[in-house]
Amino acid sequence: MSESVVADFPGWFYSHQVAGEPPKGRILLNKKQLVVASDDVQENIPVSNIFDVKLGDVPDQLRAYFNDTVTVAYKDGDARRVVAIEGEDKHIERFSTVLFKVLLNGTPTLVRHPARKGGRVTDVDPVTAKLDLQWEEIGFVNKNGDRVVIHLDDVIGVDRSERDIGAGSHPVVNFRHLVDNEAVMTEAGIKSERKTNLLGRYVRMRYADIEEELAELTITDEEEEILVALYSAPGVSLSDVVDFNPQRLTMVLRGLREKGLIADTTDETTLTMKGKVVAGNRLEQVNR
Repeated sequence: MSESVVADFPGWFYSHQVAGEPPKGRILLNKKQLVVASDDVQENIPVSNIFDVKLGDVPDQLRAYFNDTVTVAYKDGDARRVVAIEGEDKHIERFSTVLFKVLLNGTPTLVRHPARKGGRVTDVDPVTAKLDLQWEEIGFVNKNGDRVVIHLDDVIGVDRSERDIGAGSHPVVNFRHLVDNEAVMTEAGIKSERKTNLLGRYVRMRYADIEEELAELTITDEEEEILVALYSAPGVSLSDVVDFNPQRLTMVLRGLREKGLIADTTDETTLTMKGKVVAGNRLEQVNR
């Protein structure tokens, strides 16, 4: 691997070349290829052949061996193959971000930001930019060097479509996120189907787990009201912005803590990522 290595860590892997228990070896990545290698097996996967990446999705046959996994799908001639990579949490999380950066950074993108604001369509024109992913954020850099940044923690929804947002019909990733007490939507159009899919995966890296957890919860109107208040007026006493008697407020806050929607710091009560998603969805509904 002659080109500069951007990731190199020990781990276990499973691929079509492995029979039986996954071997321990090294995982290496540069801008041209991903290499997984043990004493007996080595696979060199061109980055341009990778079409999907999943974080934490352990294949059924590996559940006895793997917990924290990055699964990489790639083309090998006419075949489609998968390599599953397991490592320590700190290695896997960093590796997944670095892999997405290698796959996507510099990709030309047509961006409308914001395309919607508070549920309402804006008249913002699309701008040509390049993708610039960084740790836990999505960036779009235009020709003047201006950078739009969206933090993964602020994403409350994502989907994709195929339509014309200014340069002919092609795949578009639509993601909703929170900005200054409002839910907004940003649209990112990429001509490559492969890279559109990968960008969608990156955006979902945090949001998908939150969505699954929220699907198992029942959240009352009172709880939603408190979550919106915490988001809209951070640092302000809740008793000043919601009409609850002290006993009722204490009970609702206790329920929100138990559901993992809020957390207490030494200074204040704050929203967790799950709480932000609920508050953002409520804000968007109210503003439509």
